[in-house]
Amino acid sequence: MGVILTWRAAAAAVIWMALATPVPAQELTLPAVDYPTLPSKVVDVEQFVPDGWRLEAQASGDLNKDVIEDRVLVLHESDQANVIEHDQLGESPLDTNPRMLAVAFGGMDGGYKLAAADHALIPRWINPVMEDPFDAEEGIAIDRGAFQVTLNRFFSAGSWEMGDSSFTFRWEDGGFKLIGYDWMSVRRNTGELETTSSDYLTGRVKLTHGRIDSDEEAVEWERLKPAPLLRLDQVGDGLNFDRSRAERR
Repeated sequence: MGVILTWRAAAAAVIWMALATPVPAQELTLPAVDYPTLPSKVVDVEQFVPDGWRLEAQASGDLNKDVIEDRVLVLHESDQANVIEHDQLGESPLDTNPRMLAVAFGGMDGGYKLAAADHALIPRWINPVMEDPFDAEEGIAIDRGAFQVTLNRFFSAGSWEMGDSSFTFRWEDGGFKLIGYDWMSVRRNTGELETTSSDYLTGRVKLTHGRIDSDEEAVEWERLKPAPLLRLDQVGDGLNFDRSRAERR
């Protein structure tokens, strides 16, 4: 399980140090969201996309070891009512349209069967001084029979911290289970860099502490006690994930 943000990108973050002014953001009033039920089986993945939504990102690969291509999809609502104009700091108008994560298994007939749907892991973009946490180009991937979702954190005001969190899921016992969690954080005012890489299959956690202007780092290892793997629907909001829920010491 690796850290997603490159060293070059981390070092470039220092440029923004003078721009991050700690200012509290007020909560916006957001329209309620009605998440649609996705079809259980389709001929083409585009048929998973509900009316008023769009297919924002997708990744392809074999997730259930049947040598047939499967898909991980990110669906994004396109309701203009969720695009909020405001007079606060940060992004305005702010596109607070929600996202859904869907995983579909490919069939021998060429169609797709819905394996999982979740609308909590990728949270709604509701903070105007925070950049959109999901990057459609790099936010999902399939590798070695597992899929990964990455969320980013960058604030133009109110916080010196930036970084990302990545969640790795594998199909086991009839569901997608969290097998890895990676977290990276940079303090833009001090240059401090911290990473956490949790492998729930081996029960090992790697912790590093360093600086973005140095290759030197302190490394610690933790050993976890055996614990049931969390299902995708148990993880919740990825930006607020508490890894202690998945780990026993």
